[in-house]
Amino acid sequence: MLGLDRIKQTLTLVLSKFLQQPRMQDFLNDKVRVGSQPLPTLKNIDSPYQKVSAVPNLTSQRDDIIFITSRFRSGSTLLWNLFRQSGTCTSFYEPFNERQWFSPKLRGENVDASHRGVSDYWAEYQGMEELSELYDEDWIRTELLMTEQSHQPKMKRFIERLVELSPKRPVLQFNRIDFRLLWVKQHFPKAKILHLFRHPRDQWCSFLTDDSLMNKNDVELTYQDAFYLDPWCDDLAKHYPFLDKRFTPHPYQRFYALWKLSFLFGKQYADYSVSFEALTEKPKDEINAIFDLFNISVDPFSIEKLCNVIQAPMPARWKNYADEAWFAAHENEVDNLILPFLKR
Repeated sequence: MLGLDRIKQTLTLVLSKFLQQPRMQDFLNDKVRVGSQPLPTLKNIDSPYQKVSAVPNLTSQRDDIIFITSRFRSGSTLLWNLFRQSGTCTSFYEPFNERQWFSPKLRGENVDASHRGVSDYWAEYQGMEELSELYDEDWIRTELLMTEQSHQPKMKRFIERLVELSPKRPVLQFNRIDFRLLWVKQHFPKAKILHLFRHPRDQWCSFLTDDSLMNKNDVELTYQDAFYLDPWCDDLAKHYPFLDKRFTPHPYQRFYALWKLSFLFGKQYADYSVSFEALTEKPKDEINAIFDLFNISVDPFSIEKLCNVIQAPMPARWKNYADEAWFAAHENEVDNLILPFLKR
């Protein structure tokens, strides 16, 4: 074992010295410069040799599509269920989820016990096995940041097919598009985006599967990743280097950094943002506001029934985990790291 460790150390040292050679540094820098050059902006015009103009995809131009964007453990299942229970929409739960709700063989039968009032996630996907031909599990962990020019035709077609197969107004609830909203707006320009966010400290407590094991004193050593924090940070660190464990070694720091970035993306690019706290404390007001904005017709009696779907969790749960000073210290450190990446 000791010999193997020495071999690894030797190879690492040789590779490090190789990469530090001036010629190799020049080569790598050239590659980075080429890859980071922005593409020129071209205005589309018809070819003089074409007799018929290209026909735009009618599905992606529909104005009745609703995208819900939120982080994991933010109350997104509750919001999805409200649309599901409205009777006027086909509400799709986490279309990119690796359980592949459209596949009876892969989705299983498990339902999270914390998702109150939910008996399944897949009823809306029945008979849609064809989606497996378009689905790519890499969507859950790679290329998590996408801009207008990101090339993902398969992802676009997957979403379009969901919309086309929807018998009612399509609502798509995602936990994996918060950093892809620019791409969504580019390819579905008439769709509406609803952004849900939650107090980061309470969300953190919900994020932990065992908060006694991962208590504030030990969590840096005992943290067990259940909601993709590490793979998301690994992928997004290419764009936001402070997500790298070298700069944010504490898991709450990385969690909060993702929360803050997601919050800023949602506030900037969504048509409407709502907090989980407002939704649970003033359900009637928020449901009416959302449905009015998105032109969803539901009678007052139905609104009252939807309010009964909401079961608010214990407020300010974070106070049982750690005090204000503990959270604030980590959050302030992250806010200072993020600041250079934001417009002043």
